[in-house]
Amino acid sequence: MDVVSRNNVTVTGRADGPVVMLAHGFGCDQNMWRLVVPALAARFRVVLFDYVGSGSSDLAAWSPERYGSLDGYAQDVLDICQELDLPEVAFVGHSVSAMTGVLAAAREPERFARLVLLVPSPRYIDDGDYKGGFSAEDIEELLESLESNYLGWSAHMAPVIMGNADRPELGEELTNSFCRTDPDIARVFARTTFLSDSRQDLASVTAPTLILECAEDVIAPREVGAYVHAAIPGSRLVTLKATGHCPQLSAPEATADAVIDFLAPA
Repeated sequence: MDVVSRNNVTVTGRADGPVVMLAHGFGCDQNMWRLVVPALAARFRVVLFDYVGSGSSDLAAWSPERYGSLDGYAQDVLDICQELDLPEVAFVGHSVSAMTGVLAAAREPERFARLVLLVPSPRYIDDGDYKGGFSAEDIEELLESLESNYLGWSAHMAPVIMGNADRPELGEELTNSFCRTDPDIARVFARTTFLSDSRQDLASVTAPTLILECAEDVIAPREVGAYVHAAIPGSRLVTLKATGHCPQLSAPEATADAVIDFLAPA
């Protein structure tokens, strides 16, 4: 199968620059990066893609067996890296894609030079002393609502996830992105995302890692950022002056500056 077509891979920026791969989160596609791409493209070779089941990917390649776990999404990342023969990749993963990057780097550590985990969460459900931000009942209620009325759930939840109530156009954009996703695929991806537990995988990270959190984020609260930082040896934690779970849209300049500051020395 043609991986470039399957995952709607696009490459921009400096052909001779270091490689930066941008990976989107649940209910989104590569368009969510458009406001940070120009700043990155001036320095780097920027690789964007859509996970199978998202955006303009080949929906015929999707299956619940492969994409019922984060491993399937990590394999998408590795397939693209192999197809394009990408060396020393700096992987920037948003939300659930942060853990996808961790898994991909664990499988092929020689492929990844650096990781940027943008508003990551290795587990969304509270567990003893670990505070993921949600109870098990919260997540089950969220999933039941999504599965019974995906479009209604999207219209309600997207503005909450985005935050920035004073900028309703941002919530509308995320709502529209969610609504473009096939509901059957979204149901599987949502369970894969919100029921995942990647905490044990964090110790496998050997690449230099930047964790970017937002000052306020209902999906990945700051306790989660502190946990990820403590779990990845030598990682750097930066708190963006941003609100919500999509700073690449709500605070693109700050997001791009933080990524460039971390990657430029390499």
